[in-house]
Amino acid sequence: MPQLSPLNWIFLFILFWVAVLSISVMIWWVKKVYFSPEISKRFEIKENKWNW
Repeated sequence: MPQLSPLNWIFLFILFWVAVLSISVMIWWVKKVYFSPEISKRFEIKENKWNW
Protein backbone atom coordinates (compact mmCIF):
# COMPACT_ATOMS: atom_id res chain seq x y z
CA MET A 1 0.00 0.00 0.00
CA PRO A 2 1.51 3.33 -0.97
CA GLN A 3 2.16 5.88 1.68
CA LEU A 4 -0.20 8.80 1.66
CA SER A 5 0.37 12.29 2.93
CA PRO A 6 -1.55 13.31 6.07
CA LEU A 7 -3.75 15.58 3.99
CA ASN A 8 -4.80 12.65 1.82
CA TRP A 9 -5.65 10.60 4.92
CA ILE A 10 -7.86 13.46 6.11
CA PHE A 11 -9.56 13.57 2.71
CA LEU A 12 -10.11 9.80 2.79
CA PHE A 13 -11.54 10.03 6.31
CA ILE A 14 -13.93 12.81 5.29
CA LEU A 15 -14.89 10.98 2.09
CA PHE A 16 -15.65 7.80 4.05
CA TRP A 17 -17.97 9.56 6.51
CA VAL A 18 -19.68 11.55 3.76
CA ALA A 19 -20.39 8.26 1.97
CA VAL A 20 -21.71 6.64 5.16
CA LEU A 21 -23.95 9.61 5.97
CA SER A 22 -25.27 9.93 2.42
CA ILE A 23 -26.13 6.23 2.23
CA SER A 24 -27.89 6.37 5.59
CA VAL A 25 -29.84 9.47 4.50
CA MET A 26 -30.86 7.73 1.28
CA ILE A 27 -32.04 4.67 3.22
CA TRP A 28 -33.99 6.92 5.59
CA TRP A 29 -35.51 8.84 2.67
CA VAL A 30 -36.72 5.63 1.01
CA LYS A 31 -38.20 4.18 4.21
CA LYS A 32 -39.78 7.30 5.68
CA VAL A 33 -43.55 7.46 6.04
CA TYR A 34 -45.34 9.96 3.87
CA PHE A 35 -48.28 11.70 5.56
CA SER A 36 -50.24 12.95 2.60
CA PRO A 37 -54.02 13.25 2.10
CA GLU A 38 -54.05 10.63 -0.67
CA ILE A 39 -52.51 7.98 1.55
CA SER A 40 -54.64 8.83 4.58
CA LYS A 41 -57.83 8.47 2.52
CA ARG A 42 -57.14 4.77 2.16
CA PHE A 43 -57.41 4.23 5.88
CA GLU A 44 -60.71 4.62 7.65
CA ILE A 45 -60.42 7.45 10.14
CA LYS A 46 -62.64 6.80 13.11
CA GLU A 47 -64.23 9.65 14.98
CA ASN A 48 -62.80 10.44 18.36
CA LYS A 49 -65.36 9.37 20.96
CA TRP A 50 -63.55 11.00 23.86
CA ASN A 51 -64.75 14.41 24.97
CA TRP A 52 -61.35 16.02 25.46
